[in-house]
Amino acid sequence: MICCCDFLTQPEKSLLILLDCIEKRTQISGYQLNWNKCEALPLSGYCPSINLNPLKFPWSQKGIKYIHVTLDYKEMVQDNINPLEIHKKKLFLWFSHLPQEEKQFGGYFSPETMHVDPLILERTAEESAGLLSPPLQIQTPGSPSMTVEQLFEPTDAWSGDRGLNVLLYGAVGTGKSTVVRKLVLDWCAGTTLTHFKLLIPFSCEDLGQLSKAASLRDLVSKKYLHLRKHPMLSGEGNQAKDVLFLFNGMEKMKLDFRIGATELCSDPNEALLPSVAVVNLLRKYLLPEASILVTTRLSALDRIPQKYVSRYAQICGFNDPDRQRAYFTSRLLHQSGETARNHEAHALIELLYLNLQRESQLAAACFLPSYCWLTCATLHFLHFTDAKAPIRTLTGIYTSFLRLNFGGEVLGTRTGTNLPIQEHPNSLMLYVVRTLGKLAFDGVTYKRMSFSEKELEQWIGGKTKTDEELHQLAVFRTDVLDFFLAPCLESGKHLPEEPSENGERRYVFAVPAMQEYLAALYVVLGENKSALEKLTRQVSVAIGQASEDVNAIVNILSKFIPLRIFAVFNLLKLFPKLYEKISSRNKGSIARTMAAEMFRTEDSYNEDVLDQVEQSLLGVHGPQPKQYSEGQPFELYPIFMGGLLHYGNRVLLQQLGCSIQSTTVAQITQALRKYLVRELSKPQPPEELMDLLVLLYEFQNPRLTAEVLASIRTIRLTNIRMTSLKCFVLSSVLSCASPSYHLEELDLSSCLLTHEMLQVLWPAFRHTYNLNLQFNSLGPESCILLRDLLLDPKSSIRSLQLCDNPLLESGTSTLLKALPENQSLTHLSLMHTGLGDQGALELAQGLQHHSLQELNVAYNNIGDNAALALVDACREHPTIHTVHLYLNPLSDVGKQSLYVRGVPKSHGGSGRQVRVLASVTEGSDVSEDWHPILSVIRENASSWDHERVKQQLKVFLRDLEWGRQQQQSLWKRLHFRRVEKGVRQTLQMLEKDTLSASKRYRK
Repeated sequence: MICCCDFLTQPEKSLLILLDCIEKRTQISGYQLNWNKCEALPLSGYCPSINLNPLKFPWSQKGIKYIHVTLDYKEMVQDNINPLEIHKKKLFLWFSHLPQEEKQFGGYFSPETMHVDPLILERTAEESAGLLSPPLQIQTPGSPSMTVEQLFEPTDAWSGDRGLNVLLYGAVGTGKSTVVRKLVLDWCAGTTLTHFKLLIPFSCEDLGQLSKAASLRDLVSKKYLHLRKHPMLSGEGNQAKDVLFLFNGMEKMKLDFRIGATELCSDPNEALLPSVAVVNLLRKYLLPEASILVTTRLSALDRIPQKYVSRYAQICGFNDPDRQRAYFTSRLLHQSGETARNHEAHALIELLYLNLQRESQLAAACFLPSYCWLTCATLHFLHFTDAKAPIRTLTGIYTSFLRLNFGGEVLGTRTGTNLPIQEHPNSLMLYVVRTLGKLAFDGVTYKRMSFSEKELEQWIGGKTKTDEELHQLAVFRTDVLDFFLAPCLESGKHLPEEPSENGERRYVFAVPAMQEYLAALYVVLGENKSALEKLTRQVSVAIGQASEDVNAIVNILSKFIPLRIFAVFNLLKLFPKLYEKISSRNKGSIARTMAAEMFRTEDSYNEDVLDQVEQSLLGVHGPQPKQYSEGQPFELYPIFMGGLLHYGNRVLLQQLGCSIQSTTVAQITQALRKYLVRELSKPQPPEELMDLLVLLYEFQNPRLTAEVLASIRTIRLTNIRMTSLKCFVLSSVLSCASPSYHLEELDLSSCLLTHEMLQVLWPAFRHTYNLNLQFNSLGPESCILLRDLLLDPKSSIRSLQLCDNPLLESGTSTLLKALPENQSLTHLSLMHTGLGDQGALELAQGLQHHSLQELNVAYNNIGDNAALALVDACREHPTIHTVHLYLNPLSDVGKQSLYVRGVPKSHGGSGRQVRVLASVTEGSDVSEDWHPILSVIRENASSWDHERVKQQLKVFLRDLEWGRQQQQSLWKRLHFRRVEKGVRQTLQMLEKDTLSASKRYRK
């Protein structure tokens, strides 16, 4: 059979040629295809194949999914085709493929750039057979780290005419699969293990699923067709000394080294079960000159007798902060790309490194490279999310994390049992949920993060009875338990202050959010049912299965027996319906729990949940955030519950053996909407509203989101530290509403917004009438976007507040270009935006015919002439009725002129009156608007220039004193005194702030 010779150098062109030849059944590269010998077998693992289009190739519908066209080894040699070079190129292509979970980062990196070597230590047989320590307790006293290549250096204890058997073991998450992938890629590139001419990787999971006997050469050729009949695998001479077999994940394959159970074989052409072939390879009966690398978990170390192992080596993960920092650098810097994000990525790495150096709980978790991946994925989600990236959620990251580490795994049986692993429905992840999930749920319920050894024994192994259950528990304890739990290293304020009994060590979840995730999964899967609910379900299923038979019998006997007797049978029919009611009530309790946990009063004023996640990774640098709740706030718990109901996460959980039915999701969603609407009828602080938005975003249910938004008319996120992710969450949630839906107010004041964030928030702005963007860092470039927003026909903004943003004259000029064509804006606040005289004059000239009603240009360094021109323009405007001009350097004559200009003329002109708010006085009288002016100053003075504001307040006092002296009425004098008191209180408040700030500076 023939292969296109240039397929590896020009894959796309060759693929088209090959498909054309297949369709026309013609020759390719000068060879005639033998269609009688074509294989049409789908192969598992890394296997090159051509997916046939049923529309173009109708004959592919006859069960033929893939077709493989290849050359025999002799034909390749005759045509000067080196099968080893083809093997290297294909291996490189297959092992360079990144899993789907890696593609969520944008594909900035490759396996070569993101790899950091974990610590690998050589162990003696006695050390490996001894008591296994958890990964965090591994001691490495002066042991040098080794490479895989060093493990295959000849030893005195091993005969030179036989290959080495190296057993590489490690706990879950220490990086075994990553080391294997990097090893294969380096061998293909010719940078390691160059003394081996042929490397043949096998997945033990794939081999364990093969039930038909096949020879070793057939196994190789079935997976690597280009190696068919290769002489290095013939067993003749010592050609196999240049061959290295790699068996990854040996714990997923049942090996039996007993002579009575596994026959001896030295012929690579004899058909054997895959497990028998592997055993004979390790025994050195089959291709004794070949070397073998086996990777496995701790629980499977005793599967291979010591006499068949040349060397033991243990992967210990990242044992020091420097390795962890190297991993984070390779990930985050490559993820950020060559953009301005690079600087942010460097800052993140520095903060992360400082937290790791503190010997924090995170440093203990990052001992495992898997948790380094989770940390990077979470930070990438928090800091590098934008509108162009694929939709990602925090729940999805944790679900993907578990799928990467436990996808498709089951708790198998012991060696020697008859049932193969795949026939056991015991999902490893489901076992985790029923044990550690129950422990996590208990901790969340009683606000506890640490657990004693007695509690672990109670929740994890308390109900174990049979030998099989004991074996599964032993495997679970050895391989999985230490992946999720770690010894408590820090005595945080949320941990119990009383010492444990007898100095007993306490354990915490490696990452705090993992406790909340497992607790949420435990609840959503319905594992927290009461004994009555579980019994009701079992009885209902039994009766439901027999219902058809019961109905048939009743129909026959009803002709001979009185109908009263059949009341019992009717009760049996009602039982499944009763169970459905109980079940739906249970789903309602889940929704009620989600809503109650979302809006707990004691957590109302904690920082929003995304900030809490970031602090758990980067630590808190500076003053500790104020915590209002007494115990640990588990605010991610209800958000994870919502996220787990999303279809994408349910698909991943299904692959893990954890099934969430669509009916369950529908029942929970229906009840949740009612509880959320009820809670939102009460006023909520900004932090709680942000958490609600995150919940709706994690849920990814547009219909539910739209129904909940229908009850929300105002979103106030004042003082929330907005990030690109939070902006994206807000926009995504509001985009679920109908085009006709509008918020009365969207308050984003003091949120540290930037120009880039405004671009992300654009869809949200279309759903609001009153937009408050004051006290942010928006510059002139942001006015371009705001101008386009006002010109957008889908925008309905009535009020735009831009106070305390450095827009400057250029930015204001850009913004004013939108006014002539915009007919919805009625209130515009440009207070303290650096407008100046020139900006005020341009504003006066650009008002023209517009629906604007109120204009605030206070505190903008506007002089008399510009202020008079602006007021005159407002008087000529058909709708403007109020202009704010206080805190500008206006003279007394200028203020009086503004007051006179605002009064309507008795003859001629438009006769319109414009309220001019220039001071707390209007001539010799107190201004009617003195109270709003002082209120604005009090609210904003903390962010203004204190000296300048104090100077203006002293001018107010001087004007008030002069006006009071002009009054004859005692009542008016008292009114002046009252206003003076308010001004003096504001002045004292500013002086106290200035004094306290100077003290802090001295410290």
